[in-house]
Amino acid sequence: MIVINETKIAEINKHAEQEYPNECCGALLGKIDSADRKVIELIPISNNREPETQHNRFLIRPEEFLECEKKALKQNLDLIGFYHSHPDHKSVPSDYDLNHALPVYSYIIVSVKSGNADELTSWLLRNDRTQFEQEEIQIL
Repeated sequence: MIVINETKIAEINKHAEQEYPNECCGALLGKIDSADRKVIELIPISNNREPETQHNRFLIRPEEFLECEKKALKQNLDLIGFYHSHPDHKSVPSDYDLNHALPVYSYIIVSVKSGNADELTSWLLRNDRTQFEQEEIQIL
């Protein structure tokens, strides 16, 4: 289960609406215990895909990924996952998401319809990388 407060959800939604009609992306920092992943901080990241593909793809450069890991370590937190938006599509992982995800992270996806954030879901990739399983979200 991923645990997140309403303020963080509002921040993800705002970022997604600001980047619409393109995809937004960012990192989720927090704490992992035996059953839960608690989101404590968000790191918005610029979508570094080519401009013509930003409407349905995002890219986090390796150096940005490393900076997120360093920031987490400095704050005694874990990099627990990433969030991104799906403009005018459902908040379910795409085939592209499946092919680029790693099993250890949570992936929050927010659907943005006509510029307004809509459904928000979270997903975990199976260890065999064959499919995502929806992760329960507890909102504080």
